[in-house]
Amino acid sequence: MNPTQSLPCTATTATLERTIEWVDTDAAGHQHNSAVLRFVEACEAKLFRDLDLPEYFPTAPRVRHELNYRAKLYFGQPVTTTVVVEKIGRTSMTFSFEVWGEEFRGEPRALAAYGSFVTAHVAQGGTAATPWPAELTAKVTGREGAGRV
Repeated sequence: MNPTQSLPCTATTATLERTIEWVDTDAAGHQHNSAVLRFVEACEAKLFRDLDLPEYFPTAPRVRHELNYRAKLYFGQPVTTTVVVEKIGRTSMTFSFEVWGEEFRGEPRALAAYGSFVTAHVAQGGTAATPWPAELTAKVTGREGAGRV
């Protein structure tokens, strides 16, 4: 991923627009580091709602998370978050994300954060990774209904 450009639009992409609220800031006057994580998770939730896969969240714990901060976000600033499914494996899924601070108070749009995370499929009540359900894989890859007559 090139951190100076927006992520590509694909069938497995979600974008979410928010505004930095007072609760999102810290004593330094810009976003608290947890705000970016919440924006990414909210965008991930939107992606799986859009795919009509509510069963994803209770069975997909994060097993890896990497986050790089590039610019500050300020109270009242519009923010755009994009999450992309980069790869789906037998038991895990890899995502990339970007969080952009939109033009604000005369400053241009800027990449505020980018990174990646990996989730693993763990069946409810289970303790180890198991293969993703076929329906989930089909919807995420855009192959739902493939092979049907």
